[in-house]
Amino acid sequence: MKTLFLLLLFCHGSSVKHTMKLFSTGSTGLSNIPEFMATVEFDGILLAYCNTNIRRLEIRQDWVKMFYKNNSQHLEPYKAVCWERLPVFFKATIKRLKQLFNQSGGVHVLQRIDGCDWDDETGKIKVFSQYGYDGEDLISLDLKTLTWIAQKLQAVTIKQRWDADKTRTKNMKNYLTLDCPEWLKKLLASGNSSLLRTDLPTVSLLQKTPSSPVSCHATGFYPERATLSWRKDGEELHEDVELGEILPNHDGTFQMSAELKLSSVTPEDWSRYTCVLQLSGVKEDIVTKLDKAHIRTNWVPPSEFPTGAVVGVVVGLLLLTLCICGLLMWRRNRTGFRPAETQPPPDELCQDCFAETQFVSDLTAPADYYETSENLNKIT
Repeated sequence: MKTLFLLLLFCHGSSVKHTMKLFSTGSTGLSNIPEFMATVEFDGILLAYCNTNIRRLEIRQDWVKMFYKNNSQHLEPYKAVCWERLPVFFKATIKRLKQLFNQSGGVHVLQRIDGCDWDDETGKIKVFSQYGYDGEDLISLDLKTLTWIAQKLQAVTIKQRWDADKTRTKNMKNYLTLDCPEWLKKLLASGNSSLLRTDLPTVSLLQKTPSSPVSCHATGFYPERATLSWRKDGEELHEDVELGEILPNHDGTFQMSAELKLSSVTPEDWSRYTCVLQLSGVKEDIVTKLDKAHIRTNWVPPSEFPTGAVVGVVVGLLLLTLCICGLLMWRRNRTGFRPAETQPPPDELCQDCFAETQFVSDLTAPADYYETSENLNKIT
């Protein structure tokens, strides 16, 4: 659980469960990333992104752009996330946490994950809101008791203040139990053709050297809910198998791999091994047999390495270089080098080409959707 916030990785269990999550991240001590940034994800797909540097909501999916064009009111909460009160709230919270943890400086990261799960078969809704600080769980909301649970001793003070703020807790409950499921269902209906599609993958067997593990690599599949395994005589293997994580592709599809160590595989048993991909929405498994003829590799045996050809190419390049150097020396002796053109004086250079920009928090902006202006004083 300690790496939940640091890695920002998500898992989806049931094939009928849909999830919408809002990730918010504030940091201090890092000069190369924005002080605050947030992402909106639906079933592991990045829908929108924003931070305090760009000060705009970047929508990453075409069907989401069309949805918000017809439902512009749903943009307002996410706008508030990025450039109104929430960045200020995160900055104040980090300042308070540094005091509670007795920290004077360094890099510190505060993250929050809010969202809801909806099972379209049972209709059950599960909501969550939790914070992490420096890669460890900090505090989370118990919706049944409408109180906050401190996972760190240093968070007890914050828990007490947030528990006493009934308005803040009520607003959070309304967002999680009412607004989040409503937006999730509308997004699902709007992106039905994109979200509920099924893309079959390309499966390849890869190997670096004859003694290396054989990697079964599946790419281009959708949805993300998939499992990849090695089997022997139909039985799933756990030993001598290393499973990789599901990773996103640039086109919205996914990829994953599973490696099989060949140390325990005898040549006569190769035909007994298969790589099996199970993809949500596809009834039949995608099976690839372990076959030497189908393994792709860049490895070349030393006996087949074209040493003579390589030596010939190197010698040819050296001769070409000598010829070019000789030609340049001959031209220099005939004409001499010309002086290089000088740069114009500083006062003639463009004075506006390197104008600096700085984000200034609008402290007079209205309270954002989640945090009220009164709470900013309470957290510090």
